[in-house]
Amino acid sequence: MNLKNFRPLLEILGISVAVYLVHKLFFYLNENNPKFQNFHFPIEYIYGFFFICSVVIVFILIKVKEKNIDNVGYTFLLITCIKMAVSYAVLYPILHSGNLNVKVEKIDFFIIFALFLTIETIVTIRILNNKQ
Repeated sequence: MNLKNFRPLLEILGISVAVYLVHKLFFYLNENNPKFQNFHFPIEYIYGFFFICSVVIVFILIKVKEKNIDNVGYTFLLITCIKMAVSYAVLYPILHSGNLNVKVEKIDFFIIFALFLTIETIVTIRILNNKQ
């Protein structure tokens, strides 16, 4: 097992922490704005959920690459579909809450989802381009 293969996991951690801090700063600067209060899930939970999903996805992709690199793309598509279904299940309470800030919270959730999906896609592209 080569530790160089697990470098993407550290990259995910670094990018996640950096974006989380910027996001948290945005909420801190707008703490008196009622649009950014009383969310169903705190952003820490959402970032934690997507971080864990991303780490699991990348770890699985690394393991699939070690066995057969031809299946990495298919595995990525399958795991991403599963992640989307689980993400919808997590988003479901937000969609049906009586909270006045549902629109802002949905946009917030989608931005975080898109961010981690982008990170996973870039890592998958790197894995596929590195066919050594």
